[in-house]
Amino acid sequence: MNLPHPFLDLKAENAPFLDELTRAASRVITSGRYIGGDEVRQFESQLASATQTAHAIGVSNGLDALRLSLRSMVALGMMHPGDEVILPANSFIASLLAVADAGLTPVCADISLSSLLLSAESVDSLITPRTRAIMPVHLYGRVCWDSDLVSIAAAHSLYIIEDCAQAIGASATIPGLNATLPAGSLGHVAAFSFYPTKNVGALGDAGAVTTSSPDIARMVRTLANYGSTERNLYPYSGFNCRLDPLQAAMLSVKLNHIDEINTRRRIVARTYSTSITNPAVALPPLPAEEAECVWHQYVVRITAGSRDRFRQSLLANGVETDIHYPIPLHKQPCSRDSARTPLPNAETAAQTIVSLPVGAPSTPLSAKEISQIINHTLA
Repeated sequence: MNLPHPFLDLKAENAPFLDELTRAASRVITSGRYIGGDEVRQFESQLASATQTAHAIGVSNGLDALRLSLRSMVALGMMHPGDEVILPANSFIASLLAVADAGLTPVCADISLSSLLLSAESVDSLITPRTRAIMPVHLYGRVCWDSDLVSIAAAHSLYIIEDCAQAIGASATIPGLNATLPAGSLGHVAAFSFYPTKNVGALGDAGAVTTSSPDIARMVRTLANYGSTERNLYPYSGFNCRLDPLQAAMLSVKLNHIDEINTRRRIVARTYSTSITNPAVALPPLPAEEAECVWHQYVVRITAGSRDRFRQSLLANGVETDIHYPIPLHKQPCSRDSARTPLPNAETAAQTIVSLPVGAPSTPLSAKEISQIINHTLA
């Protein structure tokens, strides 16, 4: 369906960088090096610099980045099978799958209805003697990091595993554990996804782990390469989760343009926030500091029970929308034992959230046009 306001257009996302991407692909093809090599090392160096971390390890996708982060901590004895990891119920399923995959116990916490991010109050209420870690998810491009979360982690000696799948280029307003601000450097280890729809997207699947711990970095590299520490020696039961140089080359191009990519999204988001006046539409709060959010999604909330009608009305006017995510993690069939208390905010959000177009080809003009359609739509 050819709509005037599509939700996403990946050709449009990559169009500004087409010549650079083509040259990068040609460089890899003619190099004769198709696993590892300079392209991967270059991208890892760029990402470590961008996140102000000591180590960045390119891997196969965002789920594997989370799996390897957690499995590395288990292999190092930092956590043990059965230990609990608290994470928000409002997230993509990969957050929970990675915890379970490492033999750990996922415990879903509630969220703030304003930010739609992990609630520190809910986290505090769920801590038990088996709790070992918190997984703040920087959902929709907004950093999930505040003094309450830091205090809780410090008081209980908990590890912090950041899910940065949607937040490349975002920064916190208070320092992380390593006295740095960029998402990916705030906790002990962080996982990124470079799925094609992300702000910095590959032309296929890709991910990365960042950390300032040399031990975690070493173990992630080992587990990602079959558990091998040297050729033909496999001390650990590992995986094949390597980032290939073609995707690394694509990502190096895109990472060079991260500021302009995120700036464009911030302008579109700001346009929505100043143009939508429909009282039935609750807008996401603008961050105190612009750097806190890179607007991977612009998510509004609609009066309960009206979402389908609202979306259908927008579609009839040429505006495509989406929902991220319609089923909270603790309600998924694979994880119904992950909630120990009611999570009313997460369940309310799942029934009322709508994602508006914010990626390419969205512009301030299209955001104004969509806002006017929304202002005249009954919800």
